[in-house]
Amino acid sequence: MSSSKSPRDVVIVEGVRTPFAKAGSKLKFVHPAKLGQVALTELIARSNLDTQIVDEVIVGNTGNPSDAVNIARVIALNSGIPQKTSAVSVHRNCASALESISNGFEKIKSGTMDCVVAGGTENMSQMPLIMPTSITSIIERLSTAKTTGQKLSALWAWFKADLSQIKEMVTTPPMSKTKYKPIISIIDGLTDPFVGINMMGTAEILAKEWGLTREMQDAFALNSHLKAAAAQGRLAEEIATVFLEPDFKEFISNDFGPRADQTMQALAKLKPMVDKLTGTITAGNACPLTDGAAMVLLMSREKAEALGYKAQAKIRGYAFAGLEPERMGLGPVYSTPIALKRAGLTMKDMNRIELNEAFAAQVMSCQRAFDSDKFAQEKFGLSNKIGEVRDEILNVNGGAIALGHPVGATGTRLVLTLMKELKRSNTQFGLATLCIGGGQGGSMIIENEG
Repeated sequence: MSSSKSPRDVVIVEGVRTPFAKAGSKLKFVHPAKLGQVALTELIARSNLDTQIVDEVIVGNTGNPSDAVNIARVIALNSGIPQKTSAVSVHRNCASALESISNGFEKIKSGTMDCVVAGGTENMSQMPLIMPTSITSIIERLSTAKTTGQKLSALWAWFKADLSQIKEMVTTPPMSKTKYKPIISIIDGLTDPFVGINMMGTAEILAKEWGLTREMQDAFALNSHLKAAAAQGRLAEEIATVFLEPDFKEFISNDFGPRADQTMQALAKLKPMVDKLTGTITAGNACPLTDGAAMVLLMSREKAEALGYKAQAKIRGYAFAGLEPERMGLGPVYSTPIALKRAGLTMKDMNRIELNEAFAAQVMSCQRAFDSDKFAQEKFGLSNKIGEVRDEILNVNGGAIALGHPVGATGTRLVLTLMKELKRSNTQFGLATLCIGGGQGGSMIIENEG
């Protein structure tokens, strides 16, 4: 299917990401702004970009560190982007880095801008513990105390709180919120505030509703690891090396997650995370918490051609859509039909699909829903199914179960990996899509121009 070209087409000139590493491992001490800086400086170098022409830098992030509140601006300035260039951080949970690209797309398409850097960054290792008000109020009393008596009173209150906190930690379940126990922000953030179910619980709902056994999910996870391990040479094309502080002698240049030696036997030993008796979701068939960053360079076609750049891909369309928070994993099935319609394409036109692997059950449920006439009729009023997501075109280089899911960066990683794969395979159309915590889906259709 041929595609017409317009000066206001939004094209992707280049893209790059850091390696992805499981939280608590190789990248745990690298600030998310630094991860973003590594990706952006490499993007500038690979594209030989004159930073003076960049109109805006848009970066997705969900952890929002207190020392880099608008992390996009920090990344931009530290990467050599001029002070005159604006920068904005965006947040749409798991799709934050797809939101950044869609924002850039709209600004270029409208003629407001011609050159935008879009991406995302996340260090899930560094998401903080949050102290409850019972503790922060004591700290406040201590910091404002003026007399020795006031200081001693505050210290005594702190001592008693410490004793109570130790007692709570020993006598209450690990994830329970209590008066004195610190709140683990990443656990809090992965619990839906509307329905009170964590993300693992939403995947468990889908597994039961779509008849997905533990063995089926583990087999999917195994396949993700084997594909990702085999693809490390190919994925190296999109990765920038991260040199580790303090002496920068140690570095990481490959994803720190794919396991070539993963087995069904090892996966079977893992305990369910939600329902200990009948649950099917485990750490092995879910994506790990992950650190990483990714960036892409967007331009209008006329700007790219004027500067002598050859576009690698054209953005054909995108969409976001909402659904029940407790079934958030089906988000791609809701957003993709809209994106396909805007792109003037169908699922049959897709040559490659990157569907984020938050959970094996979630991806497999999406596959079944995409291929269901009944689901399409009941949910969207369509006469026929949206279209089959064939295994042979899905996540051909592995997915987040192996590679990881740094929440604020994944959306860009999906588009970047898809763009490179379309070029390698000499195929035309691709879909990048993911579910979004809170009950949304995001999808983007791109066309190979490489």
